[in-house]
Amino acid sequence: MTLTKSVTDILNGTIDSVKSVLPFEVAVDKPSLFSQPFTQHSVGVLIGMTGDVRGRIIINGSEEIFGKIGEGMFGMILEGEMLESFAGELGNMIAGNLSTTIAQKGFDMDITPPTVFVGQTKVYGFEKAFKLPIHIQNLGMIEVILMVEMK
Repeated sequence: MTLTKSVTDILNGTIDSVKSVLPFEVAVDKPSLFSQPFTQHSVGVLIGMTGDVRGRIIINGSEEIFGKIGEGMFGMILEGEMLESFAGELGNMIAGNLSTTIAQKGFDMDITPPTVFVGQTKVYGFEKAFKLPIHIQNLGMIEVILMVEMK
């Protein structure tokens, strides 16, 4: 399996996962490649990927967008520690779904527990990454950052 095909499968799997986890209409912009560091400004969830696909996924957004997603999914306003916990769980659902989705394409992938960042944080330790902007209808935008290393 070529690196290009593998990255394409992972990007497509991420898009499918976001669409299946979020109960909203979403539009996904074309992914862009960038170099370190990545700066997240409000709330971010980092999940590690192990197995055939190694690297990290970061789901980045504002407290407001995570709050609106939580309210849309659970029918209640989430704030403070509940919002931060929800952000971690949302990342876990998306990454877990991705792991299942790409297993169907022949990859062996597992995920680590989520780490939630609140406030401005710079992330280093990767050479290149993909930024995938996701527009959620009537709510706003989140970004999924994929830092992929192939064996």
